[in-house]
Amino acid sequence: MPSKESWSGRKANRAAVHKSKPEGRQQDLLIAALGMKLGSQKSSVTIWQPLKLFAYSQLTSLVRRATLKENEQIPKYEKVHNFKVHTFRGPHWCEYCANFMWGLIAQGVKCADCGLNVHKQCSKMVPNDCKPDLKHVKKVYSCDLTTLVKAHITKRPMVVDMCIREIESRGLNSEGLYRVSGFSDLIEDVKMAFDRDGEKADISVNMYEDINIITGALKLYFRDLPIPLITYDAYPKFIESAKIMDPDEQLETLHEALKLLPPAHCETLRYLMAHLKRVTLHEKENLMNAENLGIVFGPTLMRSPELDAMAALNDIRYQRLVVELLIKNEDILF
Repeated sequence: MPSKESWSGRKANRAAVHKSKPEGRQQDLLIAALGMKLGSQKSSVTIWQPLKLFAYSQLTSLVRRATLKENEQIPKYEKVHNFKVHTFRGPHWCEYCANFMWGLIAQGVKCADCGLNVHKQCSKMVPNDCKPDLKHVKKVYSCDLTTLVKAHITKRPMVVDMCIREIESRGLNSEGLYRVSGFSDLIEDVKMAFDRDGEKADISVNMYEDINIITGALKLYFRDLPIPLITYDAYPKFIESAKIMDPDEQLETLHEALKLLPPAHCETLRYLMAHLKRVTLHEKENLMNAENLGIVFGPTLMRSPELDAMAALNDIRYQRLVVELLIKNEDILF
């Protein structure tokens, strides 16, 4: 007659078998579908480990694709209204408070970018929700960067995207890239094409064989910005970072400076620095390293808010160093 212990042992075994039946059935189905046979515990581990790794890789891939899709979406940049004193013809009502605008001349203000009409006193209370309209924003060059990207519903100015694509497709090995100047009349021609046709402007090799014309047009775009890519507000912090000797503290200050930039400016700077980093990878052919590019782009991307000519002149070496640091540490800072 079996002992009490043996009965309890059998009972526990039966319970364990009964409990594992659903899991075992699922495993058998999966293994059968894969054309494999479950053997010992060791072979089970051998079979299931690749399956787990495969499932993990698929999940990682889905997350990565979702992240990339999210990053491709146009960000919601905030923009202040560009109000100008305006004289309205005929009766007009404020679009903020809905009250009548009194007077014969200069009754209120009108946003030059989206056309919003409000009282002068109401303009101080209007939120930063300007949505520029292309019927008001008629040019590309010399247009505020955030205004341009919101008007065209893009992450970055189309000039930057189109020029960089063209340069990377056929110019990365060109000696003296960005340092050598293109013919000024043809650079002006590219500028007028963008102002006239926007993203439909033709800057292909069929129109402009010399890649230096495209690099010149890109540099001109940044020089013509009413507010520089590295804004006047953020400028002192960037210059401060260039003066710091300790590398870790320098990068930390530079990171803090980037936070002071408007989102559209920061995104455009990130894209440009990634491009310039790729330019340096072809240094053997184009002879352009981070230091050389810093000399070219320092004064192009940064303008001193100081009116003192001597102070601005002294900052040139730090401007060069800022751009050089941004290029070399692009993968860390952005």
